[in-house]
Amino acid sequence: MQDMASQAEKLRSDAAACELIRNTAIAPNKRELFERLARHLSVLATEVEKSMLESGKR
Repeated sequence: MQDMASQAEKLRSDAAACELIRNTAIAPNKRELFERLARHLSVLATEVEKSMLESGKR
């Protein structure tokens, strides 16, 4: 379970890094790309966290 928590934390950290890059990018296509990446990584982190909660209920 701790490994899953580390993975979720890493995904959240990567999403935050993508948001930072998005905020500093000049080219619109780069901003859009890093926005999509940040959203995707956040969704993945949420799914890992949900899985952890479901595993704990069993």
